[in-house]
Amino acid sequence: MKALAVVGPSDSGKTSAVATLTERLRDRGSVATVKHLTHDPDVDTEGKDTARHRSAGATHTVGLTDDGSWFATGQEQTLDDVLDQYTPKYDYALVEGFSDSTLPKVVLGDRPAADPIVATAPDADALDVDAVVKAIDDQDPRETLESLVSQAKATQGSEFSGAIATFTGRVRERNHSEDTPTKYLEFEKYDTVAEQKMATIREELCEREGVYDVRLHHKTGVVTAGEDIVFVVVLAGHRDEAFATVSDGIDRLKDEVPLFKKEVTVDDEFWRHERAE
Repeated sequence: MKALAVVGPSDSGKTSAVATLTERLRDRGSVATVKHLTHDPDVDTEGKDTARHRSAGATHTVGLTDDGSWFATGQEQTLDDVLDQYTPKYDYALVEGFSDSTLPKVVLGDRPAADPIVATAPDADALDVDAVVKAIDDQDPRETLESLVSQAKATQGSEFSGAIATFTGRVRERNHSEDTPTKYLEFEKYDTVAEQKMATIREELCEREGVYDVRLHHKTGVVTAGEDIVFVVVLAGHRDEAFATVSDGIDRLKDEVPLFKKEVTVDDEFWRHERAE
């Protein structure tokens, strides 16, 4: 899934820009949206009207009206939580608001916004929609373990598969209790070289007897402590082939794919190649 945020003041036409981009993208694939809402006292966003449900043991409640309006309450979710839920199901996600997010952004008007910024315009009418669509196309897709498993299951030969093995690598906060905690890692890659090497590894692993599909994904940019960072998914006929290929897949990814890792701790920051592992 590829995601983009549109940010700007309330009179800049953010909603119109999201609608226009949705119309352009819907012919290419499915589109989901997220809107940053402020509290409306007329809507039960805090779940007061459904408090009896939750007090009885419900952890999630949904309210529906006759005209199709709805709201939900339950466990609080971040933007990343919602996008991770969207990733296996949709091709695109358009987000209205969230100026401080790490998503690529279209900035309308004079709204301050965090990088990366792919386009700016005074308002929605002045936006170069073609350029924005190209910027979306040029993105690396957002992937989750669930989305990669779904892709593997949909491949040819899946009817012969009796095993799916996966590996998930996380950003470790510390190796030992005495270590300085890591805040986040930041990854950079040689754009074309990394993709080509990943594709070669996948192709060679898929040539193994009894292996029907392999999916590899490594995040780039900033990944905070505790977050997932790398995934390997193998669809195979039997568990032995699946486990062996997952192990070889993560080893080859770490050894052969050119990625540069910067570590930021609570006290310091450094590129990992500057210090011995």
